[in-house]
This record gives sequence, structure tokens and C-alpha cells, in this order.
Amino acid sequence: MDKFIIDGGRSLKGTITISGSKNASLPILLSTLLTQEICTIHQVPVSRDINTTIRLLEYLGKKVERLGHSIKVSPRRPLKTYAPYDLVKQMRASVLVAGPLLARFKKVRVPLPGGCAIGLRPINIHLEGFKALGASVSYQKGDVILKANRLKGASIKLPFPSVGATENLLMSSVLIPGRTRIQNAAREPEIVDLADFLNRMGAKIRGAGKSVIHIVGVKELHGAWHAVIPDRIEVGTFLIACSATGGDLILEGTCPEHVGALLKKLKACGAVLDIFPNRIRIRMKSRPRTIGEIKTEVFPGFPTDLQAPWMTLMCFSRQGRCRIQENIFEKRFMHAAELARMGAQISVAPPPAGEAKSAPSRRSVGGGVDGTTVVVHGTGHLYGAPVMASDIRAGAALIVAGLAARGRTEISRVYHIDRGYEKIEEKLQGVGARIKRVKE
Repeated sequence: MDKFIIDGGRSLKGTITISGSKNASLPILLSTLLTQEICTIHQVPVSRDINTTIRLLEYLGKKVERLGHSIKVSPRRPLKTYAPYDLVKQMRASVLVAGPLLARFKKVRVPLPGGCAIGLRPINIHLEGFKALGASVSYQKGDVILKANRLKGASIKLPFPSVGATENLLMSSVLIPGRTRIQNAAREPEIVDLADFLNRMGAKIRGAGKSVIHIVGVKELHGAWHAVIPDRIEVGTFLIACSATGGDLILEGTCPEHVGALLKKLKACGAVLDIFPNRIRIRMKSRPRTIGEIKTEVFPGFPTDLQAPWMTLMCFSRQGRCRIQENIFEKRFMHAAELARMGAQISVAPPPAGEAKSAPSRRSVGGGVDGTTVVVHGTGHLYGAPVMASDIRAGAALIVAGLAARGRTEISRVYHIDRGYEKIEEKLQGVGARIKRVKE
């Protein structure tokens, strides 16, 4: 396995070009299962999760050709309706094959998904939505089996605005006769991007990006081309890394409106921001100021995928305390123990008074440390140490820590990071970071 070695203490200065969104590319690529015609997707990042998606499409019967950041998907043989466990276990998003295959063939068998070690992340919301559309659900040997004699449009109210469930139900309902309405739908930019691609294929979707999405089913979809939106989590990661190191970065190819919640917090921390339609410049001239509280929320709130890097940033803040409450995923504080190895002072805190753990706005929550809330005590510095990535975003947090820490940091299990970031060490090297990849 590879690891990263980082000699910290250098400010990041220069320009980074942002890759296409990994989280948008995955459902868009899998939605090509809805048609027998050729689809071409541009601005697709190079990452482990994308490679897993390509292998999954090829297994199911598609021909996939990649040239740089463009991927062409075309028919090769009749599609299979079973996704293999050895691929699905590597990536939770693999469950998104269920929607397209159910819509086309009225049957699909998918193993329960795997992915990062950040809680159970059950797919019950997906399954209840499929039931509303007319599918039966059964289980056999760790697989979910969906079948239907007839599917029909329905009104579905999600108990939580799940991104994955919204994507799965969108992809299935576009080929189901009648009208489907998804209430309490996820509003993330990746949902809008998927809907834009499906509409290019001939779907009839309106309301994507709002809490209610309306779909009118069509008989078939045709091929299309599409350019994926920029990766807002990569944008956020580099903005936070620059703030932690006291740098001066220009990020090219961004959508600033996709990271509005983060930009507000960074301004409050003392960052100087120049915001343009497709570019962000950030400068941090001193240690970041402490922010009293951060709560992860669904879009347009503060994203759970930036909670870990933000925790690192608060370790470098001036003396003060930042309360961080994780409201989306359980076990998403696993990076706290690794940051503690670098000298971070992080303590568990109870939820605010009046907020029960089972609040209806959350999925199952918990923590890698015992709780949904931690308090970071800013000390202004961390020290290099051997640490280990437990998931994609925890790994990004450790990179931020290593870049700003005193001394040398070694990060193992960087395959987690490779799942979500395209050649992150090369991008950082280009702006002055002393980071290298080595074989363990």
C-alpha cells in the first residue's frame, strides 16, 4: 500500500485547477444504464471510485472507453441485473444501479453496499421508495432483491433528504409510466447535475434543487453528452488547507455558490476572499479565528464531507473552543483520535440541551468517539506523527494537518483518499507543499 509523507510548515501559494465532482460523476455514469445509446461524460475525475464504477458498468454489459477526463459509455451486450459483491463492497454508491435496472427490467439484485467506515448508512429509504413505485423487496444471502410486475408513478415523501435515495428514485422514475413526486428531496448540486443529464437524455424532470421534484415518465431515453460540475468538496478541502497553512491560493474552475456555507465560515475565521464566477482566491494572513459552533447539515448547510478538514483547521485556531456537531452520519469522528496523536485537544461533548439523538432531521448518528458532538480546543499548532486514514474525508483532514504541522507526518491507508481525490499530492506539490507518495 502507498502512504503520504508530508514535511509541514509551508504556506500553500499558487493556482490549483479543480477536478470534476466525484459525487456527481458516479450517479451520472450509472444512469447510462437507462439507455442503449452512446453517452459521453466530460470532466470526470481520475479516482478509485470512478475506476470501480467503470468496472461495474463493464461487468453489467457496457463498453466503457476513457480518454483523459472524458468517458464514453456504449452498449456491448445485454445488460445483467445482478451487481457482484466484490465491486459493490468497495463503494457505497454501487447501490445506485438498482434504480436504472429496476426501471428497465423490473428486477434487480444488489448486495448490501460497503464503502467508508463511517457508520451503517442503511438503504432503507431507497427501498421504501421503490416499494411506493410498486416493487417488492426481499433478502437472500446478503443481497437485496427487487421485483415488480408493474411499476407506476407515485408520491414519495422521504423521511430524510437522502442524496442517494433521491438519485436512485430519480433514475428509476424517469422510465416509469405516470407522474412521480419526490417530497423532502435532497437539494445538493449533485442532484441538479444528475437531473440535467437525465433531461438531456429525454427525461422530464422539474424541480431538481428544490425540496419537491416532479417527474413524468417517458418510454425510453436516448444517448447524450454532459460535462460534470466542479467538485465542491475538493474546493472546500483546498480552501481549508490554505487557511490552515496561512497561504494564498487561487482555485480555478469552481462554482462558488456550491460552497457558500463554507465561505461564510472562512470569512469569519479571518480569510480574505475574492470570489468570481468560476474562480476563488483565498488569503490567510494570520492564525484562523475560532468559530464557536459548526453543525453539519444537508445542502445548503455546512457539508458533512468538510467536517473532518474543518476540525483540523480549528486545531490551528487562536485560543478558543469550537463545538462541532455531526448530524448526518454516525461514526464520523474517527479522525479525532488521529489528530490527537498530533497534539490536538479534542473532547467529547453532549448534544445541546433540547436536542435528542433521535431528532427527526437526522439519520442514524453516533461517532468514532462516543457522541455526536466534540469540542476542539485551539492551540495554534500540531506536530507531525504517524497517522492512519479511516475514510476519504478523514484522510483529507490528516493531509491538512500534516501540511500545517511542525515536523514530518506519515499517513497510511491513503487508498481511502484516492477514492475521492484526483492526484491530490501532485496538486499540492504544485503550490509548494512538501508531500510525496511512497510505497509502504
